[in-house]
Formats: sequence, C-alpha cells, structure tokens
Amino acid sequence: MKRFCENLNVSPAILGEHLKFRSGRETQNRFLKAALTERVSTYDVENPKKHGLPTDYILNLYDKWGHGKFGTILTGNVLVDPTNLESAGNAIIFKEGDGEERRSLFSQWAKNIKQDGALAVVQLSHGGRQTPVTVEQNPWSASDVQLAGERRFTPFGKPVPLTVEQIKTEVIDRFVFAAKFAYETGFDGVELHAAHGYLLAQFTSPTTNKRTDQYGGSIANRQRIILEIYDAIREVIPASTGFLVGIKTNSVEFQEQGTTVDDAKEMCQVYEEKGFDFVELSGGTYEKLAFHHLRDSTRSREAFFLEFAEKIRPVFKNTVVYLTGGFRTVKAMVEAIENGATQGIGLGRPITAEPDLPKKILEGSVASSIKNALDENDFGITNLVSNTQMQQMGRTTFQQAEQKPTYGISDFSDEATVQRYNEALKDYVVYMKTLAGENKPIHGVLVFEGVQQA
Repeated sequence: MKRFCENLNVSPAILGEHLKFRSGRETQNRFLKAALTERVSTYDVENPKKHGLPTDYILNLYDKWGHGKFGTILTGNVLVDPTNLESAGNAIIFKEGDGEERRSLFSQWAKNIKQDGALAVVQLSHGGRQTPVTVEQNPWSASDVQLAGERRFTPFGKPVPLTVEQIKTEVIDRFVFAAKFAYETGFDGVELHAAHGYLLAQFTSPTTNKRTDQYGGSIANRQRIILEIYDAIREVIPASTGFLVGIKTNSVEFQEQGTTVDDAKEMCQVYEEKGFDFVELSGGTYEKLAFHHLRDSTRSREAFFLEFAEKIRPVFKNTVVYLTGGFRTVKAMVEAIENGATQGIGLGRPITAEPDLPKKILEGSVASSIKNALDENDFGITNLVSNTQMQQMGRTTFQQAEQKPTYGISDFSDEATVQRYNEALKDYVVYMKTLAGENKPIHGVLVFEGVQQA
C-alpha cells in the first residue's frame, strides 16, 4: 500500500505526551479519533422507539478503534432527538426510547472504546434543519431558513423556529438527558456538536439565526443556548466527577454572513471562561464544505483550518484544543503542536483505512497515513469510501479479525480497487435516487468487496 510519506524523519515522541483536562481526567496521548457518521444503527419506521440502537457493526467498529492506541475516542454523531437526525441509521439517545436494551448496548460501546486506555466520549448532536426531508419534513431550527440543495439526492424540509419554551424542552433538556445517559453507561464525557451547520451551529451562525429574542442578534445571544446546555449538564454532572464536557465548533464558515474567525475567537473565549474541558476546532457547513484545501498555501501544512486555529488558540489557557481535518503526516502533526496551533491531533478519514494508525505512529513504524488513489479534494467520494471501510471494519470483532485491526478493509491505494468501487458506486447512486424518489430514508452505506490491505 502507498503512503503520503515513507520516511520517519521527525520524532513522534511529542504525540505520545499526555493531555490533562480541567476536570482532572488525563489522556494517554494527543490523538483524538474524530467523529465519523456511521449510519448503521437501527432505523425502525414501524417502531420509532427502536430507532438508533447501536448494532454489532457499531460495537465491532469501536472494538477495532479500541485497539488503536488513541488518547480520546469520539463516537460518531449520536443524536438527542429521534426525529431531527443527520441520517437514518444514526445512534440516538432519547428519553422516549430509554430502556435496558439501549443502556446495555451503549455500555458495551463504551467498554469497547476503552480497551487499550482511550477515553470514551459521546458526540451529542441535533440535526435541526439538516435533517433529510424523508426523516422529518419540518425539523426544528433557530429560524425558518431552509437549507437549499440535496444530500444523497434528498432535500431538506422547511424548518420550524423553536419557541423559547421549546428551546428548553426540545433542545436543552434533551442534551442533558443524553449527557446523563452517557455518564450512567460508562462514558468519560460528551462533546456538544456546534459545528458543520447542525442545530447548535444554526443558533450561533448569522446565516441561520434571524431571531430577535434573547437567542438572536449579538454573539452573546446566539451563543446562549450552548452555555445553557453546559450549565444544565454541569448541574447534574459536576466537573468534580471527572466527566468531560467538550465542544466542537467552527473556526470559520466560508460563506456570506457566516461565522467568521473573529466571531469564533470571541465565542471560544467564552468557552474558556465557562469551563469547557476541550474544544475541537473544525469548519464549514453543508452549504460550503471545507474538508479539503481551499487554497494552495495550506497544502504543505496539511490541516485545513490551521491558519484559523492559530488565530484562535491564544484565548485558551485551561481548555484543551484539538484540531481536526487534513492531517496526514507525522511531520505536519508535530509541527502543528510545536508551533502552538493545537494541543491534540484529530484524525478522521485516515483511520477508517487504518484504525490503529496512532499505535503505528507512536511505535515509529509509519510516518503517515495511507495515500488513497482518490481525489483528496472530493469530500463526497472520500466520505463514501470511509463509510464503506467502516462497514467492512464492523463485520468482525477484533478477535475474529485475528487481532488485526485492518482485517477486511479494502486497500484504496490500489487503483484497480478504486475503479471497481466507482463502478459499484454507479449502482448505489441509482439505489439512493430510487429511495429518494419514493420519499424513503436512505439507511446504511455502500457495501463493497475489494482487495484487502496486505
């Protein structure tokens, strides 16, 4: 298989250093397994209370990452509302579906994550206006600004602005319930997803927040819902428990009237003062995806949002900073830390090809991630491939895979495999278009059999 860099000419030692959170917990190294949507939890139209149960695919997937030597492992999008989803197949924590079965599955999920010392953190999210119309025709949002376009050939419904009372009952209370559930099922913390255009970002962004009440207008008002969620969580799970509360936030949105880096810096100053354990910096929205290099000047430094992180980083004194998106080589990871842009390294798409990448880096056996024979700037295809690789990972447990985390994962550095995948994708596109045309939700991912890694 091919890699971005074959020669380890920079010591990875700094990547193995511990990070200490203000709540008292400590990571075994600087690596963060970033949230990646799995889309393989249950989706039962006949019995909505059974929506969002983690399946064996989920448990097996994290069984592999749980042997990858991460410092912290985030789940993929775990939704707090059964009707406002990012996708059919999201895992969900919601009071209407609470019960022994869901708690048992989430407990096992946490155990699988923590097998070799990683902290287990649930990413809590709410789809808001980014909910597919096939899942919910009128999702909640800050305002009634509809999301244009389609995702997986499915449009988005006309959102309904939340009333002040509903902000409490349909958002804050749901996040708090989910956080308490995570705490009780053995997770070490939660991350509030306030980036990429999801509901909390719909409040913070001027693009989607047209409110004139206490939740609209100034940055302080637009940010209010996040701080109220934080305070409500800490009321039931104090920092003294060691339970982490972090947040994923955009460093910039790259669109007219969107959140600017100055806005992000001002919001991050508040997160530092409020007491968040960590902030994960990212960027972009569904309308303006930014998971690729938007200018040539960033390519050599790899991380998509590095220049924005450098501007924001000085506001943090006690809150740990992670930067996610674009890291491929040990050299770039080490330089980002040494230059003070970030303290932790978030890895996403590279770890679906290689779930034990941190372990290999720390052992000094690899200098970079695998270089796929794909267009790295095409988020659509690389995202689909990552979904497929996660499904492949989830077919077997770590033991069934003979303790080899990469067992069964297709080698997309092989051009013949990529060509075969592109052919399979044509049929999958027809399948997705058919479901969308029938107003049915698209559940699951493209299942593919390809040349496995050596």
